[in-house]
Amino acid sequence: MNFSIAFSNGTNLIDDGFYLVAFRTLANKNYLILALSIIYIITLLGNLVLLAVVLMNSSLHNPKYLAVCNLAVVDISMNSVIIPQMVPVFVFNQNRLSFGTCFSQMFFMHFFGDMESFSLALLAYDRLVAICWPLRYPTINTNLRMMLIIAGIWFLVFLLDIFPVTLAAMLPYCSSREVKSCCCEHGPVYLLACADISYNRRLATAKTLTTLLGPLTFIIVTYVIVAVAVLRIASVAQRWKAFHTCLNHLLLVLIYYMPVILAYVLGNLRLGLVQYADIFNAALTVSVTLPPMLNPIIYSLKTDELRDKIMKFLRKPKVAQEIQN
Repeated sequence: MNFSIAFSNGTNLIDDGFYLVAFRTLANKNYLILALSIIYIITLLGNLVLLAVVLMNSSLHNPKYLAVCNLAVVDISMNSVIIPQMVPVFVFNQNRLSFGTCFSQMFFMHFFGDMESFSLALLAYDRLVAICWPLRYPTINTNLRMMLIIAGIWFLVFLLDIFPVTLAAMLPYCSSREVKSCCCEHGPVYLLACADISYNRRLATAKTLTTLLGPLTFIIVTYVIVAVAVLRIASVAQRWKAFHTCLNHLLLVLIYYMPVILAYVLGNLRLGLVQYADIFNAALTVSVTLPPMLNPIIYSLKTDELRDKIMKFLRKPKVAQEIQN
C-alpha cells in the first residue's frame, strides 16, 4: 500500500520524507536492536512451527486452531513490520524514510496491532461457545463460519485504520520532519503537521478506544459468562478442566493489554517522562514485540494436544537421521 499519491498539496510536492530520531540519548541502543532481533527470530520460528504443525495434522483442522493460526499470522506480520526496518535506521544511521514508506509502515503497524486485539477477542469467542454450548459447538462454530468471521475482522480493521492514516497523509508537513519514535507511528507523525490537527486527534482517540477497549470489553464479558457457566458444573474436576482451557488465552490477554494500557495512560498523563523518552520508547517497543514471540510458546506449553503434535514434528528429523544411519 503506497500513500505517495496523497501528497498533492503545495507543501509536499518535494518528497523530503521523515527522519526517525528515537534513542538518541540511549547509550547502548545496539543491545536493544540485538534483543529485538532475537525476539524477531524466535517469533518467526515459533509461529512458523505452529502453523506447520496445524497444517500437517488434519485433527487440528478445526475452528479453534483456525483462530490460533490467524493469531500466528498476525504475530509474524506485526513484528515483521516493526523490527527489520529498525536495523538500518539505528545501526547504520539510515534514518530517512520517504513519505510513501512512512505512511505505508504506519498503516500496517497499526493494522496488525489492532488485529492482535481482535484476534484475542476471537479466541475468547471460541472458548465461550466451547464451554457454554459444548454439545452444539460443532454446529455453531464450523470451519466455514470461523473463516468468515476472520475475513470480516480483517476487513473491519482495514476500514478502521485506513481512514486516520489517509487523513494524516493528506496533512501539510512544512516544518520539522523529525519523528521522535522508532517507527512511523500515527501520533508522532501527524503532530508535525503545520495545520489544524484537532480532528485527527479526536479521530485517533476514538479509533484507539474502539480497537483496544472494544475487544477487551468483549473478552471481559465473555469470561464473566464463562465463569458463571463453569461454577454451575457439579464436578470439581470438570470445573478445573474448563478453567484450564481458558488459562492460556487469559495469559495472552494479560501479556498484550497490560503494557499497552500502561503506555497509553502514562503517555497521556505525561508523568515527568519527557527526560526519559528514549527509555520509555525502548521499553514500549520491547513490550509491544514480546506478545507475538510469547503467544506460540504459551499455546505450545499450555495445550496438551498441540504440545504433543509439536514434539512429534520436532522429532521427525532425528528419526529420519537415525534410520539413514
